[in-house]
Amino acid sequence: MLLNTMVFGSRRWSGDGPSDRQNGDVDYRDRDARGRARSARSRDAAGRPLPRDADLPRPPEDSALDPDAVLPPREALDKAQRLLDADLPFTAHEVLESAWKAAEGDERALWQGLAQLAVGLTHVQRGNASGAAALLERGAERIAPFAAQPPHGVAVDELVAHATELAARVRTGGVNSLSHTDRRPRLRHGSGGNAAG
Repeated sequence: MLLNTMVFGSRRWSGDGPSDRQNGDVDYRDRDARGRARSARSRDAAGRPLPRDADLPRPPEDSALDPDAVLPPREALDKAQRLLDADLPFTAHEVLESAWKAAEGDERALWQGLAQLAVGLTHVQRGNASGAAALLERGAERIAPFAAQPPHGVAVDELVAHATELAARVRTGGVNSLSHTDRRPRLRHGSGGNAAG
């Protein structure tokens, strides 16, 4: 029945049948060496896909990210900090997510929480108050257990306090209640940014 069929470009998705791949449709998404989908489209500062034919200026070199590249922890934190300071939280999230996926043991939760904080800031940038508050709170909860012995100089106490405060302000006053400075938390002690709670 065509009522449940949506057309995306030249592809069709039917909401009442098996997935497109099971139907034999070709998957046109760009994929990395491991077969994971990735977007070859350019994105704006908030991580939203831009039109395929958009005439874009070259992004800052530091925002380019090889999805398979894994930086050492301090380098990942420093790069994510530079991206946050440049108001590029979505790209900072990609750096932190790469570190999360490469981390082992209990430290994975730290990197996941840091990535969630960056996604919360991305939602602030996109104007999504409920998503921003939820991810800021979730990220703060995930990193809080590392406060006693923060790895890699991560400013855990300050980040938890800052993210919790931002989430409360977003819930009561919306994303416009946050300043540009509020959206630049300091990830590590002495790394710049603004994680003062």
